[in-house]
This record gives sequence, structure tokens and C-alpha cells, in this order.
Amino acid sequence: MSENTENVRCLIIGSGPAGYTSAIYAARADLKPVVYQGMQPGGQLTITTEVDNFPGYPEGVEGPKLMEDLQKQAERFGTDIRFGVVTSVDLSNRPFKVVADDGKTLYAETLVIATGASAKWLGLESEKKFMGSGVSGCATCDGFFYRKQDVAIVGGGDTAAEEATYLAKLCNKVYMIHRRDELRASKAMQHKVLNTPNIEMLWDSVPEEVLGDMSGVNGLRVRNVKTGESRDLAVTGFFVAIGHKPNTELFVGQLELDEMSYIKTKPGTTQTSVEGVLLPAMYRITITGRPSPLPERVAWRPLKQNGSWAPEQMIGQRTFNLKIC
Repeated sequence: MSENTENVRCLIIGSGPAGYTSAIYAARADLKPVVYQGMQPGGQLTITTEVDNFPGYPEGVEGPKLMEDLQKQAERFGTDIRFGVVTSVDLSNRPFKVVADDGKTLYAETLVIATGASAKWLGLESEKKFMGSGVSGCATCDGFFYRKQDVAIVGGGDTAAEEATYLAKLCNKVYMIHRRDELRASKAMQHKVLNTPNIEMLWDSVPEEVLGDMSGVNGLRVRNVKTGESRDLAVTGFFVAIGHKPNTELFVGQLELDEMSYIKTKPGTTQTSVEGVLLPAMYRITITGRPSPLPERVAWRPLKQNGSWAPEQMIGQRTFNLKIC
């Protein structure tokens, strides 16, 4: 075997909370896991400010610090964490062939996919400029910092509606911006939004520019798509809630995906359509504090029985009232 080829028992793609949690349990089971961190080491929490609802941090913790701690814990048990991106996979045979951008070709007996999802953004230059300084993709993460202030949120689905009503409990006023004349959210969520007195709907409108200075966001320019008229909103926070895109491009045509391109699993398990390829049960990445509809399985162990691998075996199941992914 050449120096650029390697056999591994357990390979984890992705380094958000789900990836590192998988690594901790795999390492403690002496599976010697290898983690490739991906394009965003630490996942979306690295662009989050203070996290107040993660167990074990009574004073709260900065998102990047939380991810550093999870990485150190995984490394403590012997996880091999590598900076790099997986560029291709071949799941047609086991062990699975995985190629990384560091020139390595790995053959993995078990593959854990923890690539997560990426928030969709509007693509405004000013949006990028004020990211983390008034622009956020997570109201439940950052809304606390805008108590008794005026904020804006863009989006029209259930997530946007839920986050708008959450912000309304904290903020003085919430402008909800939607490009159509009706919401796409469920009727129940629409009713909730439209009956919250401090949420003002801006129909048929789109954000044009985030306004601000060295201290952060101080306004948002919004254009009505029907009249062409623009107006400036005096807000200190702007939340983008237009959805997430799962990072599953590598697996198209190799694993069964749902209509939103998320990887499907067998009911009640973390097993994908290919035996030996697993998802962390908490793979949809967020830390919200909202009750999760499903119990979160955070411990698993691939076992070798009668000479064959049985990665669907689960151990140490725990249930949280948090989505920790």
C-alpha cells in the first residue's frame, strides 16, 4: 500500500457538533476514527456568537470556543482530526473509497456522514460585511442580544415564522419581510405571526442593502417589488431565514435522498440506504433549545460479528430536549 493510501475502521466526514460527538464515542470504543473537518471546521457554530442553551456552560459560551472544546474532547480519546475536504466517495463496494484534497485515498469500513447543512443567504455584499455584527442566520442563537430593540427578518416559511414569533417575545418590534403577498408557512404559523401585535409584515418586499457602520447594523433598505419604492428601516439586527441547503452533493446517486436532498435513513436507525454508511441522529445542525420531535441518539458503535460489520448496532442512547447537531 502506498503512502497516499490508507485503511481506516471509521471515517467521519464533517466536524460540527454531530461529527465530533460521533468521534468521541467511536474513539472511546477504540475504533480509531479519522475526521475530515471539511470547508468549515467546527460547522455553523463557528459563526455564532454566544450560545446559552448548551448543557455544561452555565455562563454561556462563544460558538467557536464550544467547538474548540468538542474538538479537544474528541482528540483526548485519540481521534485523528485532519484539516481537509473530501472530494469524492465511492460507496459501491465496502470498504468505501474516499478521496480527500490532501492527496489521500482512504478505504473505510464504516463511514459517518456529518456534513450538515449550510444556511442560505441573500448574497448581498452588505450582508457579508455585517455577518456577526448584526446579521445572523439564527434567531434562537442570537435573538437574546437584541432584547428591547427593533429588528428585521426575511423569509416566509415555517422557520421564518417561528423565528419571527420568537424574536417578538424579546424585541420591541419585528419587521417580517416577504417577497410575496402571503406566507408559505403552515396556516397555524401564519395565524400566530399575523396575530402577534409587534410583528409588522412587509409584503411584496425584498432587502436591498444592510446599513451600518463600525459599530454594526443600524438599518435595512427594503424595496417593494410591485411599486419599486424603497424605504429604510431603523433596525439593529437583521435575521435571514430563507432555508438551509444540505451538504450532500457528494452522495447524489449513491445514497437515497429525500425531496429536499437530505439523506434518508431506515426508520428508527441511523443507517442509510447503503449498509455501513451512517448518519449521526442529530445531523441537521442547530442548537435551538426547542424540543426535538425525535429522541437524539448520540452513541453508536460498529461491531464486527462473525466476520462482518454491523454498524447499525447502537449503544449508550440518550435523549435531550435540545437539537444538538
